[in-house]
Amino acid sequence: MSSYARRPWLAHYGDLPADIEVEHGTALEMFRASVARAPGTTAIRYFDAELTLADVDSASDALAVALQDGGFRSGDRLGVYVQNDPAFVIAVVAAWKAGGAAVVINPMNKARELTYLLADSGATALVCLDELHESVAAEVLASGATRVLTVITCSARDWQTRDDPRVLPQREVRRGGTLDLLELLDRCAGRTPVADPPSPDDVAVLTYTSGTTGEPKGAMNTHAVIAFNAQAFRDWMGMTPDDSVLAVAPLFHITGLVGHFALALLVPCPLVLTHRFQPEVVLDAIREHRPTFTVGAITAFIALSGVEGLTAEDFRSFRLVYSGGAPVPPAVNQQFLERTGHYIHNAYGLTESTSITHLVPPGARAPVDPTSGALSIGLPIFGTSVRILDDSGEEVPVGEVGEIAIAGRQVVPGYWGKPEATAAALPGGELRTGDVGFMDADGWFYVVDRKKDMINAAGYKVWPREVEDVLYDHPAVLEAAVVGVPDPYRGETVKAFVVLKPGAAATEEDLVDHCKARLAAYKYPRQVQLVPELPKTPTGKILRRQLRDQ
Repeated sequence: MSSYARRPWLAHYGDLPADIEVEHGTALEMFRASVARAPGTTAIRYFDAELTLADVDSASDALAVALQDGGFRSGDRLGVYVQNDPAFVIAVVAAWKAGGAAVVINPMNKARELTYLLADSGATALVCLDELHESVAAEVLASGATRVLTVITCSARDWQTRDDPRVLPQREVRRGGTLDLLELLDRCAGRTPVADPPSPDDVAVLTYTSGTTGEPKGAMNTHAVIAFNAQAFRDWMGMTPDDSVLAVAPLFHITGLVGHFALALLVPCPLVLTHRFQPEVVLDAIREHRPTFTVGAITAFIALSGVEGLTAEDFRSFRLVYSGGAPVPPAVNQQFLERTGHYIHNAYGLTESTSITHLVPPGARAPVDPTSGALSIGLPIFGTSVRILDDSGEEVPVGEVGEIAIAGRQVVPGYWGKPEATAAALPGGELRTGDVGFMDADGWFYVVDRKKDMINAAGYKVWPREVEDVLYDHPAVLEAAVVGVPDPYRGETVKAFVVLKPGAAATEEDLVDHCKARLAAYKYPRQVQLVPELPKTPTGKILRRQLRDQ
């Protein structure tokens, strides 16, 4: 038996079981069980709004009926293009009740990105923030490049009355040519959608990630994998209805989708939403709603700890704070502990693993690798098998570096409509993460590098090829290469090296603005360097690694 098969990490589990029996076959069953058990439990706290599970149940029933009235059928996909708002929760549950799946979309995406996601997923309906409809979606939908027939707009102002000017729009936004969410809910109230219940293997949510070709791929997060990992969060953290979850991560991201949204619906307990992450606003929500658990990118906690007037008293309600999506520097963790009184526990996972595969046990401290200085990403969670492999797919000895490969009930069955990409990333159902790391003799895992050229900017993944393609659209650009460079706040940021065409003129600022108008905020290069030529192999391939080393 290999060292990985012996699962040495179980020795650190304490009272946690080696595996769990999943209580619910589907995410919808999970939600309905919570409604039946505690309909009056607060499901959402959003500024001064409070929605119970019964409220979410009735609203999602009404929206599912409205979708079906518009032609939505079992197996269809609903695009959800909103921020951390009650509409996100209602729309995703409504998609399940109508017999379909949700396609969760980053609200920072611009027209080019939105067009691809809607077209690739084949979404036939869209729930969209009014401001995003006006600025992005209307143009996309008018182009005829998607299959979307039903467009429902909502507002950040819906349900709440405070209209906090720090995060909410300062004006009402036009909703021409769309259906209004609140009006639809009123119109369809009391009606029940009719659809066959989903099976565990049905897709619940499509979450898009970038892949080896640079083309976004829809990870098929099924009902079974969401139900498993929501319960894994709950059981690992010891969550009860007395807890409350603060949504630091965006709900469209796999961390927020499972570690906030699905977890809170399962427990059940309140989910605290603040529309967007604005540190002062989030701190106000912490002070008002006194959440007990959160998980998010380390940059969010850096920002929170820098808010003027913050004290350890503000974080006294928390039992546990976890961070995933980007490396946690040990020094930053220590500074957060000194400022708030809370140690940040590490978490690790991918979109394709439906969030977590590794966690640090509550109350434990992650060891630090003395050679690299890396903080351990934690231990494999319940029933999860992890191996470190060399380039030929063979296991490497304990302590040696290789690619992290993961098998477990949280791993997706594949990518939407992309069998070749599925076969490459998930041979035999085992996820080849593309992350390079190792396991120590005690069963702790560490990430030390990435196998691919993916850039990880504050937990958001950026594929260089996509940025390069946008740069090549500029008439002055001859060649471009994009790499990730160290950034004290984001961990990594995007930098572009550009060669201009002979006789052409463009400034570095021109190129940044060109990308900024065409890419989500986390993707466009914060730095552009004009160079006379790019380093290449004898065959003409650009050497990104050499640029990074510079």
